[in-house]
Amino acid sequence: MRHWLALALALISFSCFAQADYAREQRWADEITPAVLVGDPVQLTLPVGRKFLGIYAPNSKARAGVVLVHGLGMHPDWSVVHPLRSQLSEQGYATLSVQMPVMAAGVPGEQYSPLFPEAAARIAVAVKFLRDKGLQKIAIVSHSYGVRMTNVLLNQPDAPAISAWVAIGIIGEYSQPATFRAPVLDLYGEHDFPGVLELAAKRANAIKSVRGSAQIRVAGADHFFYGVDNELVRNVKLFLDRTTK
Repeated sequence: MRHWLALALALISFSCFAQADYAREQRWADEITPAVLVGDPVQLTLPVGRKFLGIYAPNSKARAGVVLVHGLGMHPDWSVVHPLRSQLSEQGYATLSVQMPVMAAGVPGEQYSPLFPEAAARIAVAVKFLRDKGLQKIAIVSHSYGVRMTNVLLNQPDAPAISAWVAIGIIGEYSQPATFRAPVLDLYGEHDFPGVLELAAKRANAIKSVRGSAQIRVAGADHFFYGVDNELVRNVKLFLDRTTK
């Protein structure tokens, strides 16, 4: 209960500063839901009552559930998230890709931090959704600014328990990695953004004390893993297979 209350208070306290573009979010939903081929659109609800889009792909023999968190200003079937959510759902996992709060098009990433409390609350709701489906083991797979949003949730002392976290292309460093209680896969591309590449060694050092963690650089990949989707999915699946047995 304290966890939900804290998230709700954070949302209220930030609401006058965060300029979330909920109309843009709805436009994303209207555009992508008719084209969803793998899984089904679902409506998820924050403790404060706001609804947001998820795409749920069940698997009757799922070994675990996977929450997928997209990057800056996009939607839950975009870029890196699409091959992960669709292929993992065919390879032994139930997946739930969730819409993160967005700002107006063109707003730079450094202005998104006021939205991180709401983003963290959405991820927590997604974890609970999968848990309520009977899945005991839950992993989070996030990309780019979605990694930073996930980091905010996992820093909370009463964050929901997860079995693994795959952090793809985080721009910068981890915040308070000593609070992480699940193994982390730091995954990035050989030709990733400079902000990802320059701090790779520091990130590896930060998670080395988190048992079961690893760092992988994918040869030939850029920030969005264009043309190497199969290698992206393979590395994520191998880590999830190991950490959710």
